[in-house]
Amino acid sequence: MNTVAPPSTGTGELWSAEEFTARLRAVPAERYHDRHPFNVRMHEGALSRAELRRWITNRFHYQRHIPVKDALILAKFDDPALRRSWLRRIQDHDGLVEGEGGIERWLRLGEAAGIDRERLTSGAEVLPGVTLAVDGYVNFCRLRPPLEAVASSLTELAAPTIMRTRIDAFERHYRWIDADGLTYFRNRIGQGGRDSQEALALVLEWADTRRGQEAAVAALRFKCDVLWSLLDAVDRAGEST
Repeated sequence: MNTVAPPSTGTGELWSAEEFTARLRAVPAERYHDRHPFNVRMHEGALSRAELRRWITNRFHYQRHIPVKDALILAKFDDPALRRSWLRRIQDHDGLVEGEGGIERWLRLGEAAGIDRERLTSGAEVLPGVTLAVDGYVNFCRLRPPLEAVASSLTELAAPTIMRTRIDAFERHYRWIDADGLTYFRNRIGQGGRDSQEALALVLEWADTRRGQEAAVAALRFKCDVLWSLLDAVDRAGEST
């Protein structure tokens, strides 16, 4: 995958809201990781048990850092109402109490696939390439302005579709995984749709210059590259096993 973004001049007229939205939506439409060969094989039912478990284990490293990056984004906001709204994302993953939330649901997915939670939480099997990709994303959200940090989350625009496809693939091809383990995917259909619309509204409001609009598009490209690189690492690990 080509990860080199075109140069941004920051000059020119402001894109209309319609054109800007279309440019943002075009990024995951063209670059989202549902097109990655590993994801394609997953959805076709072509992964072995070992390959699927390797993906679950390494993807968990990304999942457990989602509330971390969202906390870093939240800390950039001056508006209490906006902080309260964004806090919901952290709660979605960490839960309001022990035993709830997206991270817990991913641990249950691991258990349904035969991976105990101690093995997942230890991080011992996380690949270096996955660590590098996740660290890059967390640091991007730490260091970049609020517009770019929020824009990078717009991969959620494609999340409901990939979650539906994934549920269908698991139910059809990976019946050895208990159906209760798919709760994470089911929950993210609604959450991803809600979160993407919230973030899109903020990006449209805040990007009031052509430079800002181009920076938002570039941030979304970067996030797509993070997810693609994560799968590259998982896929290539299989070549040596």
